[in-house]
Amino acid sequence: MGDQLTAELDEITAITADEEFKLQLNGEHDARPAIISIKQGAGGVDAQDWAEILFRMYLRWAERRGFKADVLDLTAGDEAGIKSAAVKVDGSHAYGYLRSERGVHRLVRLSPFDADHLRHTSFALVEVLPEPDAHEELTINPDDLKIDTFRASGHGGQNVQKNSSAVRMTHLPSGFVVSVQNERSLRQNKDIAMRILHAKLVDLEMQKRAEEQARLRGDHVSPEWGRQVRSYVLHPYQMVKDHRSAYQTSNAQNVLDGDLDDLIKASLNAQVKGPGSQGAIVIKTDRQLLPYPRNR
Repeated sequence: MGDQLTAELDEITAITADEEFKLQLNGEHDARPAIISIKQGAGGVDAQDWAEILFRMYLRWAERRGFKADVLDLTAGDEAGIKSAAVKVDGSHAYGYLRSERGVHRLVRLSPFDADHLRHTSFALVEVLPEPDAHEELTINPDDLKIDTFRASGHGGQNVQKNSSAVRMTHLPSGFVVSVQNERSLRQNKDIAMRILHAKLVDLEMQKRAEEQARLRGDHVSPEWGRQVRSYVLHPYQMVKDHRSAYQTSNAQNVLDGDLDDLIKASLNAQVKGPGSQGAIVIKTDRQLLPYPRNR
């Protein structure tokens, strides 16, 4: 009976803490679904594999929270992994949670693709956008769009469809490029590409407003893109460290299996309270030489 009461109390405490944390997710778009995009960075085939590991990590995080995840686009790598992916995550305050994930994610490990099994560093860019409200008006001039169609391809670059159903949409004024090839229908891929482009343009306007407000306050605004936000070290020890909050944990396997809540909360708390403040929890761990199963 005592163990049961303790378990129930722990569950109630966890639920209460989660609901209290949600009170911080009061941004203009925090309650909306999120569109998360992952793109390979520097590192060749290792970077493509790393992009796929991150892709799987976010799908597992969504599953852990009971959120719905729909894959909007998935472009396979030449030899392994993926070049890019886009996923819509729908759940309570999905964008509020995931917005802290935007930026460059760095992986250090012994490369499974190196014949000498040397240590490699790989990078991937994560972009997180709020899905625009269906009633949110945004006029896109058709003359501002360049639309190219091509055949969708699978692993190794082979064509998987005879018809040109994949689409690449370029918004000329902003330079944004969206490629979608996940659906069989050209119309479906165009619709998805337009939704993602819409989200990018809404996010661009949000950034412009934030920069203008910061300028009026006299604050310095650091650029979001190209900023390294988190490192995942799998050799010679295991450590995941968030560079904004100083939060770190040696349980890299759990993180890559989708256990992101503590990292996300520490990062969001650090944005509000500053690094090293209460809520930006630092976990000190012993460095251990642990094997990392790739779980391909």
